[in-house]
This record gives sequence, structure tokens and C-alpha cells, in this order.
Amino acid sequence: DAIIQDRGFLDELAGLYRHYVGRPSPVFHARHLSGKYGAGLYLKREDLNHTGAHKINHCLGEALLAKRMGKTRLIAETGAGQHGVALATAAALVGMECDIYMGEVDIAKEHPNVVRMHILGARVVPVGHGRRTLKEAVDAAFEAYLRDPVNQFYAIGSVVGPHPFPRMVRDFQSIVGNEAREQMLEMTGRLPDHVVACVGGGSNAMGIFSGFLDDEPVALHGVEPAGRDLEVPGEHAATLTKGRPGVMHGFKSYMLQNDAGEPGEVYSVASGLDYPSVGPQHSHLKDIGRVNYHTISDREAMDAFFELSRAEGIIPAIESAHAVAQATRLAADKGGVILINLSGRGDKDIDFVAKHYGKDYGLPG
Repeated sequence: DAIIQDRGFLDELAGLYRHYVGRPSPVFHARHLSGKYGAGLYLKREDLNHTGAHKINHCLGEALLAKRMGKTRLIAETGAGQHGVALATAAALVGMECDIYMGEVDIAKEHPNVVRMHILGARVVPVGHGRRTLKEAVDAAFEAYLRDPVNQFYAIGSVVGPHPFPRMVRDFQSIVGNEAREQMLEMTGRLPDHVVACVGGGSNAMGIFSGFLDDEPVALHGVEPAGRDLEVPGEHAATLTKGRPGVMHGFKSYMLQNDAGEPGEVYSVASGLDYPSVGPQHSHLKDIGRVNYHTISDREAMDAFFELSRAEGIIPAIESAHAVAQATRLAADKGGVILINLSGRGDKDIDFVAKHYGKDYGLPG
């Protein structure tokens, strides 16, 4: 509460956003897709940030805060690796040690980001229990934090966890929505009809939604992973669509659960979305009806991944492709002006995509 009012801290963070991250990230009019679907499709280009995603926005804030608190080590979990890379980057910048906990499945799937973390000087700690994905990485990171909460700072990677983490991450990510609102007014002379973002834990969505929550005519859309089959437990990660209230990792929110009330198994083609709960702010926004939550399957996300790549020359993260898929669905159904939070770039995904989907989309063997 004190640091967010400190002018020196805010000036230092603003300077890093501008000169290190490259903010403001641009808004791009996707003309080819707009023409195809008969709507105005715009992309908030968080993929152009240094490290390739929105994660750097809160990682820099958390790292600077930890430094001022006298901490010596940053620790965190990561799924797709984008948060891990961003935090390793921030740790190198401020001169702190950094441990990143990552499930073994995701380590194999997101190899380029694992290499980046090592190059940046972070220690990547493999997590081999359970499904060996994001939920287990969070478990391991919390356990490590509790072994030394005095010298370590848990820089959580989304709007999840116990208070004050959801608020902290939302506040640092709100720069996305604040910029986008001004940019849309400047570019189009109006606010968008729809704002769309993917939702796993929910940080990129809370970031862009923050700029439009008070604008009632702007419809907000969160997009969850329907995975391989929305009707089969363990084959999707659609928490807000299929979950019920529960407690996990120190916070109460909607949660996918088994019959015993424990976190259920989840799956998504996007490593950054396969989490059995969701930020509590999203649960509130669902309950009050301010945000509409939808689902997109693996196949629909991959169709959007290739469509955006080939229509606009932009390779999105698979996570972001879920938002693109929902936006084109909205465009075909409702038209209007649609703003998509392109939360990350797809460099980390290309080896996985080529191996598992290349034949289906005409890539050479």
C-alpha cells in the first residue's frame, strides 16, 4: 500500500516500462481478418513486449518491490514459461537470485523458454509429482517460499493466491487496459464494442478488463480452454464454466474439483491455461454478470493460431489464440469493433505445434 503511492518507485517502474519493456505496446488493426469476418478486429500487442508477453508488466513491479523490502531471492511458478522468463529477466535486471518451479510436462513442452531462463541465470526446478503441470508447480513454489519467507519473495504469476497477490498483479497489469482505452479512442474515436482475453489464472484478462470495467456499453469476454472435451473431467480447464466454489493455494474461487472436493485434473493444449482454479476477481465478475466467459477447444485455438499467422503475419501464443478464436466467433455473429488482448507471442510454441499439428496445417514433415 505504501509503495504504490511512492513517487520514486512509480517513476522508476514507469521508466522501465518505457525504455526496457517498450511500452506503450501498440494496438494493431487486423485488416485482413476484419475484412473476412465483417467486423473491426484490433490487437493489443502485448506480444511485442520485451520477453514476449504481458508477464513482464507485473514481474518488474514485483522485483522492484522485493528489492525495496530487502529480499534476496525471487521464486515463482510457471506453466508456459512466459512468467518464468519475465521473472528471470527482472531478477537479472535488479540483481537478485531467482528460482522458477515448473512441471516436468511443461519443461518438455516449452523447451525454448526453459533455455531462456537458464541463460538469464535463473534456476529451473523440475516438479515431478501429480500431473507435473502448472498446479503442481504452484504447490512446489509455495512450499519453497514457506521454508524461508524472510529472504524470499514469491512473485506469483497471475491474479491468484492469497491476498494481496490478486490485487498486486491486477494493479501492475492495469497498464494494459489503461493504454488500450486511450489507444482505441485515438485510433477509432470510440470505445470497442467487445474486449476479449484468454483466462487461465487470469492476469492478462484482468489487465485489459481494468481499463473498461466502468464502461457499461463495452462487453467483456473471458475465454477458457475447453481442451479435448468440455464434458469430460480432466480433459479441459474451463474453471468458470464447469467449476464450483472451493479453496486452493490460499484463496477461494471457482475451482474444478473431484468428488472429494480436491482440485481436479485439468488439461489444455496451452500450458499457461491448465490451472484448476481462477483468479477470485474473475469469479466476482462472473457472479455479478459484468464479464461473459466462454470456452474454446484445442482445435479451435489451433485454427486461430494458424489463421492469424497466415492472415496478418503474427504468430500468437497458443494461450492468446484462444482469445483470437472467440473474437472471430463474435465478429461473425455480432460484428462491431472488437479488441483482443494478444497476451503473448508464439515463439515458445512452434516446436510443439510443428510436432503435434504440423501435418494438419500443411507444414513440411
